[in-house]
Amino acid sequence: MVVVRLARGGAKKRPFYSMVVADSRCRRDGRFIERVGFYNPRATGGEESLRIHMDRLTYWQSQGAQLSDTVSRLVKQFGKQQPSTPAQD
Repeated sequence: MVVVRLARGGAKKRPFYSMVVADSRCRRDGRFIERVGFYNPRATGGEESLRIHMDRLTYWQSQGAQLSDTVSRLVKQFGKQQPSTPAQD
């Protein structure tokens, strides 16, 4: 099964997570198919804390990929961060 999950990177006590599409049998930080975003829980000031390539995430979901609980929570949070653009005529 293909899953979208967080892979931990960064230094000790300074976590940085890549949002990756991977086979569920692979290790958490191991081999992955594609990187679709990142999450930096320690972002400060003007640093970007969350970036998701929604077009690629939608593609993988259409192919049957399952989101982990944390990734689904972050996707909802990302949707709230995005400014809604009014439809133009």
